[in-house]
Amino acid sequence: MLSARLRSQVVYRGSFAGDLLAQALLSVTEFVEVYVLLHNAPVFGGMTLVQACVVYGLSSMAFGLADMVFGQLDTVNVAIRTGQLETLLVRPVPLLLQLITADVQLRRLGRVSTGLLIYVWSLCYAQVPLDGAGLALIVSAPLAGMLIFGALFVAAGSLQFWLIDGAQAGNTITYGGRYVASMPAGALLLPVRVFFTFVVPATLVAYVPAAVLTGAELVWPFQPAMAWLGLPVAVLLWAVVGLLWRAGVRRYTGAGG
Repeated sequence: MLSARLRSQVVYRGSFAGDLLAQALLSVTEFVEVYVLLHNAPVFGGMTLVQACVVYGLSSMAFGLADMVFGQLDTVNVAIRTGQLETLLVRPVPLLLQLITADVQLRRLGRVSTGLLIYVWSLCYAQVPLDGAGLALIVSAPLAGMLIFGALFVAAGSLQFWLIDGAQAGNTITYGGRYVASMPAGALLLPVRVFFTFVVPATLVAYVPAAVLTGAELVWPFQPAMAWLGLPVAVLLWAVVGLLWRAGVRRYTGAGG
């Protein structure tokens, strides 16, 4: 079924190309904000333009991958309100897997490709050394970021079992986390920086790895060793949101009781 859904999205090639282009242009438009800020100020949040580009490219690529795989969890509130969730619950397939595979949107590859281009270009321009540790961080950081954002999507979906039409509340940690991850953390107010590090670990997605790779000075409370915390934090976050998701499903009571 998943294969059929994916094939149906690319059968009309012109439409699919237009969707990819629209997603890419959206990502470029968001990047313009970073460019304007750094074009008018030589340093923003402790980073130069090239260093900030590494942050943006890494965060955009990680979020694009997570949005493509897990973004359809935004519709959990609709499934609850319309009663569709009960139909999914009686099937012999895990509920979360059904929701994840229900509407995988390949058009989101447009954002991924734009982020990848900016990421690779800025790394080359910054002349990041490709030694063993550097190369490992370059490759592992996008994967860790995707897993962190994916866990945030699951957490946002879990909240819908307790909130009435709480999609916007979930967006504060998913799309809000994406916005924070795309900016140098030194430009954030201290309470915001602490929240999006120790509660919602968005700053660990791109800022800390990018700063270590490009040699930028880290602001408090970050340390260079934290660049390698992406994958461990992602595993821990998935364990927590997994418990939250199961608690929400157990709490759910449909119209049929």
